[in-house]
Amino acid sequence: MLAMIATAGVSFTLLKKEKPVLYIIGDSTVRNGDGTGRNNQWGWGTVIDSHFDTTKISVRNLAIGGRSSRTFITDGRWDKILETLHEGDFVIMQFGHNDASPLDDTARARGTIKGVGMDSVEVYNPIRKMKEMVHSYGWYMRKYVNEAKAKGAVPIVCSPVPRDNWKDGKIRRTEYTGWAKQIAEENGAYFIDLNDRIAVAYEQMDTAKVNGFFPADHTHTNKEGAELNAQKVVEGIKDLKKCKLKNYLR
Repeated sequence: MLAMIATAGVSFTLLKKEKPVLYIIGDSTVRNGDGTGRNNQWGWGTVIDSHFDTTKISVRNLAIGGRSSRTFITDGRWDKILETLHEGDFVIMQFGHNDASPLDDTARARGTIKGVGMDSVEVYNPIRKMKEMVHSYGWYMRKYVNEAKAKGAVPIVCSPVPRDNWKDGKIRRTEYTGWAKQIAEENGAYFIDLNDRIAVAYEQMDTAKVNGFFPADHTHTNKEGAELNAQKVVEGIKDLKKCKLKNYLR
């Protein structure tokens, strides 16, 4: 951004520093529908901007429902972000809920190979009507992390928010937590164990209260549930050592 400065009758132009941007990417638990909560389902990314000083940082929630770590890329959404991603920006990513889906079904074709390995398999994608090489969850997450870092941005990996799924008085944890953590640690990204943070909070509540966060199914929260999840993201950010994103929190 250019700014005109006048001194002693002489005008000259200075380059004014743009605000950094926090990009948020993920699935419907991060941004549900059009983000207005018309179906009484909200993602945490839709409500988290109130925790930031938006005079100093821009918050862009570009998550979209139905996507996995794979299809957010094959849709071209990640490439679009890379076009504007700059040094000093931040990327918070949360995928996993949809990665366990089939690799090549006629409904979504969005699944990934479980784990963090380099194995891959070629499938015919009936949605895209083309052959596609499908990789592991870790392969796609590694791509996000490394390409964000190459742009000078700061990647923050979150494990998936938990579902309203109980066993013996405990919330079931997901295996994607370990894989998300491993990718973050091995590739120099920050990690927030959102799955466990929120699960612990749920377990300290009355079960009926937690059930009330999920008006339609066991995965998508109402606004109150989204706000709780957003608060746990913020708490996670505050606990990250030497992460400059915390400087922009209110």
